[in-house]
Amino acid sequence: MTASAVLLIVAVFLASAVEMVEAATIVVAVGVTRGWRGALIGVGVGLLALAAIVAALGPALTAIPLSALRLAIGGLLLVFGLSWLRKAILRAGGLKALHNEEQSFHEERERAREAAVNAGRLDTYGFTVSFKGVLLEGLEVVFIVITFGTNQGRIGLAVLGALAAALLVLGTVAVVRAPLSRVPENTLKFAVGAMLTSFGTFWGAEGAGVTWPGGDIALAVIIPVTVLISVAMVAVLRRAAPVARTIGVGTA
Repeated sequence: MTASAVLLIVAVFLASAVEMVEAATIVVAVGVTRGWRGALIGVGVGLLALAAIVAALGPALTAIPLSALRLAIGGLLLVFGLSWLRKAILRAGGLKALHNEEQSFHEERERAREAAVNAGRLDTYGFTVSFKGVLLEGLEVVFIVITFGTNQGRIGLAVLGALAAALLVLGTVAVVRAPLSRVPENTLKFAVGAMLTSFGTFWGAEGAGVTWPGGDIALAVIIPVTVLISVAMVAVLRRAAPVARTIGVGTA
């Protein structure tokens, strides 16, 4: 297996794991609080909707010229990755609160408790919340798998990375059935943001006609450089954070 293939699997695995952890947190919170029937039906319907989207988008993407596809995908991934990376840098730098899956779990439980449950009927609240969580987070996974896989002509490897993430998250849920608070999501988002930004830069430039020295091997340089720049920004923000808090500066 080539280095680019390994990087592809790792990138898809990490990005998919982040989205699946968030979806799992919602589903577990609803299932534990209101019962698993409505929650699991919502999950099933959400997965069917995702399958329909994949079936509709897959053939359409193959008809687009590779250069145009890389330019479009690279641009989207760059925007997507920079958004994740910005938030991760702000969190690591102390200017933005860390995302807390345990807190999200308890908040979702409180919202679930406030909604009424109709005995003998499908829990529409549990169904809707689970369906929405699976669909919205799943759409991001589908986007990542299709774009990464189609761009490199290795859709099977991208699917493999997503399936590995699904097995890991589902296995964790089956064992602990808890908030998944031990998963280092903030660190994971930092890594994913760097990976998506790097791939977006690489593919976007290729789509615009740039020839990278060494081809795919250039990713082995782009990714570490992106990480080093991000870590340097975190160090700068950590020094500035006490001053920013003192004068009341915040970030959205």
